[in-house]
Amino acid sequence: VPCVNNSLNNVHVRCVLAPRVAMLPSMRAIGRTMVQGRTYGPQITVHRLSTPDKPEVQPIFTQISEQVVKLSPPDLRLPSRAWKIKLIGEGADDAGGVFDDTITEMCAELENEVISLFSRTPNGSANSGFNQDKFLLNPSSNSEENLQQYLFLGILMGVAIRTRKPLDIHLAPAVWTRLASLPLHTSDIQNVDCLFITSIKSLSNIDKSGVNAESFSNVIPIEKFHIQNSNGTLQPIVPGGEDIKLTFSNRKVFSSYALKFRMEESEEQIAAILEGISYIVPAPLFRFMTGDSLESWICGKPEIDLNLLQKIVRYRDMDKTHYLVVWFWRIVSRFTNEDRVALMRFVSGRSRLPNDIADVSQRFQIMKTDKSKDGLPTSQTCFFQLRLPDYTSEVIMEERLRYAIHNCRSIDADNYMLARNVENNTAGSFEDGII
Repeated sequence: VPCVNNSLNNVHVRCVLAPRVAMLPSMRAIGRTMVQGRTYGPQITVHRLSTPDKPEVQPIFTQISEQVVKLSPPDLRLPSRAWKIKLIGEGADDAGGVFDDTITEMCAELENEVISLFSRTPNGSANSGFNQDKFLLNPSSNSEENLQQYLFLGILMGVAIRTRKPLDIHLAPAVWTRLASLPLHTSDIQNVDCLFITSIKSLSNIDKSGVNAESFSNVIPIEKFHIQNSNGTLQPIVPGGEDIKLTFSNRKVFSSYALKFRMEESEEQIAAILEGISYIVPAPLFRFMTGDSLESWICGKPEIDLNLLQKIVRYRDMDKTHYLVVWFWRIVSRFTNEDRVALMRFVSGRSRLPNDIADVSQRFQIMKTDKSKDGLPTSQTCFFQLRLPDYTSEVIMEERLRYAIHNCRSIDADNYMLARNVENNTAGSFEDGII
């Protein structure tokens, strides 16, 4: 989306508009484009398990994106599940938990660079400056296949907005700024690659260090009008730049073009993502938002808010005074955010909460089960439900809970469900809890 020179490209104006647009107008626009009368969209098949016939399994992101981009966008504009996941060889019928879990896995694949769409910021690679833990879009991933994957990433972002279930991705502020169709400034590049900005400023002012036209080539290792992009690939900064010699006299022109190149290096990827988002939610809404507000809309809170969890909890066969409940909240209060994210993943398939309590579509349920004392807790991700057996002490309960949330990832009732699927050639029950 080009940056038109008008007042909406002023971030201060957007700061005033964003809170208003993100509330009633956006909800109305999304509601009017919602598909009614269906609880889930088309079925998507996913292979997560290797078999003798299929020893190498494609990344989940690749499998799902190849199927989803072929679908009609209106079929995906649903309030909860844009598509229904069928796990091949696994005993689960997707009632919501499998959908959520696969989206969380796709986010992890992106940030583990299993898929080449993201690359760590140069600041992260150099261990300097801000945003060392953030990612940029990979400017080298610009094939037709890559752009289709970026389009699917946009679809995921649109689904996150429409379903109010955030994505666990950590893109640098500069990416969100461009997704909001706002222009970048030198400070935006410095916040992801401080060494690059220092280099081009030093180059422009090199005469102040006593370097002149005669000594320039002995000091500066760059010979042509090309630089490394943010992913480390050498590219010309202007058409034919590999044939233009860098000299003392054109160094400031070089610095200007180098900065412009880095600001615009991912425009193809940005355009593909925005196209994908527009398939799911009305794109004009973004013209009123800041990068920060857009990130918040799509990604929610990176920190799991204990107070929010306590506000949305519902107890079954217990109340808040029951000793298991008291122990549970004391244990969770001692958790790090990493532990709380693991707990969220265990009970819901997701690893983030929305910013607003009004956007929480399901209550967190805690219930007591009759399973063996001091056993592992279980969950049903489709119902955001944690099932606790009886425990003889808080210490044992914490030990079992920590083990379960960090180590137990298999689907509940796998063997029973697989046998039933083979026998009836149908999907089984709606239980997809993680045990």
